[in-house]
Amino acid sequence: MHELSITQSVVDAVSEHAAGARVASVRLRVGKLSGVVPDAMRFCFELVTEGTSLQGAELVIDEPPGTGHCRTCGSELALADLILLCPCGSADVAVVSGRELSVQSIEVAPVTSTEVV
Repeated sequence: MHELSITQSVVDAVSEHAAGARVASVRLRVGKLSGVVPDAMRFCFELVTEGTSLQGAELVIDEPPGTGHCRTCGSELALADLILLCPCGSADVAVVSGRELSVQSIEVAPVTSTEVV
């Protein structure tokens, strides 16, 4: 399950960026063609955030669809998977979107008076 190592990398990057502040939410963009299973990431997120400044943070995952461009007929088409075949019969299809895997934003929780040291 490569989602565990990917999720650990995301948590490490967000923790470093947040510089110890408690994180309330993390928004990711995980394309449908990225090869990453969002539900597996959600499960792993709970595991790898335990004991960190991200523990209890909400994980929001946007899943943009895959799209392609047929180099033969010029059509734009939706891609449900990596079988790159245009309705015109051509296999000369370029993936335009759907392989994204990025942190879009993080929300840092406000510091309460009980957290101030």
